[in-house]
Amino acid sequence: MNHYISIALVFSFSLFTTCAFVFFISGAYLLLFKIHDVNKAFKHPYLSEQPFGKYPLGIRMAILLDYFLHMMFPDSRIWLAGHANLLLAHVDTKKIPWNLKWPIAGLWAGCFIGMLAMMVLWAIILSGAAK
Repeated sequence: MNHYISIALVFSFSLFTTCAFVFFISGAYLLLFKIHDVNKAFKHPYLSEQPFGKYPLGIRMAILLDYFLHMMFPDSRIWLAGHANLLLAHVDTKKIPWNLKWPIAGLWAGCFIGMLAMMVLWAIILSGAAK
């Protein structure tokens, strides 16, 4: 059984580091080069109040999370995805070019999958099975 635990430990650590790289690369590319085009394509209602750069980082990330949830769960009517779909009902994600979608998907998918990999990694380490 110890052999399988060590494989799971290596796999979860590799997945975690890969997700961290994807998160940082996608986020940097998005925020440095594509954020203006993404905001113009999605037209989030919050951006009618003030420009994206004037919002605090937490609200900027919440706007990007709305874009991600609307892309990944376009028919959802519950919880955060449902709220994102209400805010972005005017956006047809099929018409948005792929070069604007992939940084958002990489940013948030890297974050969520990385968190799961980190939980598995810590569970293996804290259980003491990785000896």
